Parts: sequence; structure tokens; C-alpha cells
Amino acid sequence: MAISISVVLLLFILAVIFVRNGGLKITHALVCLLLGFYLASTSMAPTINSGLTATADIVSGLRP
Repeated sequence: MAISISVVLLLFILAVIFVRNGGLKITHALVCLLLGFYLASTSMAPTINSGLTATADIVSGLRP
């Protein structure tokens, strides 16, 4: 759960930065948001979740 909230927060911060710099329009952000909601309700959601979890595990296991 903490990983999901962290990813959502990171994506939100990136979206705000892109909107402020003009690289991401409000309409593009809304389309991305709607796509996320639609993906969450599909059968692909568990696969995406497990992929993100595996990626987070790999990144957290790296030592600089």
C-alpha cells in the first residue's frame, strides 16, 4: 500500500511540474488520469500491480 501511494504521489508531482512548464497540457493530464482509472478496472490491473511491485523490489534492493 505504501508503494502505491508513493507512486501516485510521484506521478502527481511530475504531472504538476509538466503542467507548470507547459510540457503537459491540462487536457493531456485528464486523459492520462482517465486512462489510469479505466486500467484499474480491467483485468490487466493485477498484472500492472505485480509489475510495479517487482520493479519497486528491485530498486529497493539496489545498493549505491
